[in-house]
Amino acid sequence: MRFPMPTLGPALALAFALVGSAACSGNDGHPHHVAGRDREDADVRMAMLATLIDAHWASYLRDWPEHASFGGDDRGNARWGDASPDALARQDAEARALLAQLQALDDDGFSDTARTNRWMLIDRLEGEVAAYRLGLWMMPLDQFRGMHLALPAMAGTFPFASTRHYEDYAARLEGLPAVLAAITERARLGMRAGLVPPRHLMDALVAQTEAIAAPAGLDNAFAGAVRTFPDSVPQAEHARLRDAVLAAIDAHVRPAYRDLARFIETEYAAAGRLEPGIWSLPNGEALYLDQVRRLASTDMAPADIHALGLREVARIEAEMTRIAHDQGHPDLASMRAAMRDDRTRYATSREQLLDLYRHHVTRMAPRLHELFGLLPEARVDVAAVPAHSETTFSAAAYVPGTPDGHRPGTVLVNTGDFASRSLSTVEATAYHEGIPGHHMQMSIARALPDLPAFRTRAVHLAFVEGWALYSEHLAKELGFYEDPDSDYGRLAQALTRANRLVLDTGVHHLRWDRARMVAWLRTHSDADEPDLQAEVDRYIVWPGQGLAYKIGELKLIELRQRAQQALGAGFDLRGFHDTVLGSGSMPLSLLEVRIDRWIAQQQMAEERPG
Repeated sequence: MRFPMPTLGPALALAFALVGSAACSGNDGHPHHVAGRDREDADVRMAMLATLIDAHWASYLRDWPEHASFGGDDRGNARWGDASPDALARQDAEARALLAQLQALDDDGFSDTARTNRWMLIDRLEGEVAAYRLGLWMMPLDQFRGMHLALPAMAGTFPFASTRHYEDYAARLEGLPAVLAAITERARLGMRAGLVPPRHLMDALVAQTEAIAAPAGLDNAFAGAVRTFPDSVPQAEHARLRDAVLAAIDAHVRPAYRDLARFIETEYAAAGRLEPGIWSLPNGEALYLDQVRRLASTDMAPADIHALGLREVARIEAEMTRIAHDQGHPDLASMRAAMRDDRTRYATSREQLLDLYRHHVTRMAPRLHELFGLLPEARVDVAAVPAHSETTFSAAAYVPGTPDGHRPGTVLVNTGDFASRSLSTVEATAYHEGIPGHHMQMSIARALPDLPAFRTRAVHLAFVEGWALYSEHLAKELGFYEDPDSDYGRLAQALTRANRLVLDTGVHHLRWDRARMVAWLRTHSDADEPDLQAEVDRYIVWPGQGLAYKIGELKLIELRQRAQQALGAGFDLRGFHDTVLGSGSMPLSLLEVRIDRWIAQQQMAEERPG
């Protein structure tokens, strides 16, 4: 499979800086000044680059038609991608061949955007090649982001606007057993190589797969598309299409998931590793360093990241302690205990949680123009997560919409065990997942007209999650969090992200066990017990991901402060934010180059006469 968009490695970042600080303009497509034949040669090479980029994206959509469907492209709607080891080996060979071509392509004389395109595709391919080499493809199952969960989640996002779409979907469901068989084959290879998730999480895997297999008919997770039909599908066709989809679910999908559950229970569980840290896997230390570089977009040593996390935890808890004192509590622990015991601070129903998220997203929208010139056109909805994911899903998450706006972006809220879910963090989470966080950033990126598709859909986690965490504080600047509980919840969210620096490096570098992770969070967080347990296991199975939030946020704060100091009274916050978002998600090193160039442009504009 294709792997997540990687971050820029140190060698590429240095090379990028050496070719000129103008390299990340994003909205400047003009070639650098060269003359005569050199100009013609540069144009030829830029055309070659465009051809390679187009071929790469076409290959990606051909190999993974479900991802094309997710983006609104329905040409491959009747099939799934080939997830087998042989197919992944072929894709790896193709990635290495394309990487060699791109590395050999001289970018002298390229436009700023073309040069950025080349470097970012090189970066993406280097990440894919490294992930394949390190064997991450042999670990396709975990309780947080395993492929068994991704399939029903993705099925709910496919386009359903015509009779053909439903016919294609029934055919696609008939082919799903081959996907799960390929996943099983890869997991067996991982067992032989010692690349397996922790044993203590195997029961959750079995429960998840059985929960997807068990419901029949319209109750099944794959049946959402036929519970209601759009007006564009003739009424006379509804029964036939519904029967075809439900027949495919009962005859093909459910048996395949039952087979997967039996494999996990009878073979995979016993092979699970005993230690939670990735260090316990073959080549585990190299795996972790690769994950830190790719997901957190940093070359910081794990020990330094751990120390940063400890400092951030202390700083945030000091601010929370001041609030505790202001409200009459002797210390932070006393306030936490009082909040835990106050049942008025907890949800009373699933719908209450959903309504609160909708309320905060809705009231933020009219204020965005105060912080941004560039605004998203796509709308955002709020919905509950599927029931089979409630026990392992985080409090909320965001699913992007289609570029054409046919499917809106969606904030998915975990309404399971609602009575144990505190309301204090809902406001900050709504801004993080919705606007001005993930929905705004991703919707703007997908609508950028001058970037190739692989960049408009890029997800560099330190950029994406750093922006969403930064957005939580932007709402504070606008005067939100009027309720003291919500403002405290904002700090609790910030503390969660600081804790991730401590816990991720703790388990994967310092070799903490799970009990120590749980004890740390019980002392240093306000997390509800269901979220606390799910978060710990999330860090265990996704090394490096938890680092992206704080590292990305701190970089954005650093760049904003740099711009404010350089520009003084001429600093334009709207212009800064538009520059951050105006070229899509990118590695933090390239974002820094882009902001430095923007600062220089603003300084030059101020120096120009009249």
